[in-house]
Amino acid sequence: MKPARYGREILTADNDLTKTDETLSVVKNMEKALGENADNMADYFHDDFRWMGNRGCGTKEDLKAFRENWQLPIRAAFTDRQYYSQVWITQGEWASCFGHIEGTHSGTFMGIEATGKRVTIPYTDFWHVKDGKIADNWVSVDFAHVLHQLGRDVFDGNGWEAFDEGRLVPPKP
Repeated sequence: MKPARYGREILTADNDLTKTDETLSVVKNMEKALGENADNMADYFHDDFRWMGNRGCGTKEDLKAFRENWQLPIRAAFTDRQYYSQVWITQGEWASCFGHIEGTHSGTFMGIEATGKRVTIPYTDFWHVKDGKIADNWVSVDFAHVLHQLGRDVFDGNGWEAFDEGRLVPPKP
């Protein structure tokens, strides 16, 4: 028998729908604090929260790791950051958004020395808020896009944009 493809909403099984407004407030205030270079992240995150990023971003197992291995390095690499969350979706203790950061490449990023270029850093976030603070954060940050803006093509010309541009022909299934 094949496993069920639906009905695995384990993470949202006990979602308290009365918390929608509070959840949105927590994540929007946290985003504002990040944009202001605030150092009071404990106001928004549980000490043992998890930050789970895509390849190239890593996983941060607690608030200390988040600060040391994400927040401070992103500050050092990109100054004058502005956050633009374009769509918010919130339900109970869960919130999500996608948007981008605009920042100036003023420190080393993935081995590339500062260029002074203004770049866009696209992201998508899902947050789980418990007891008024973020407990978990699933993140996808498009570092390939950032690197492309800085002159490095991580796909070496073989990204699937090549299909769109007619440089590659899609294989037949």
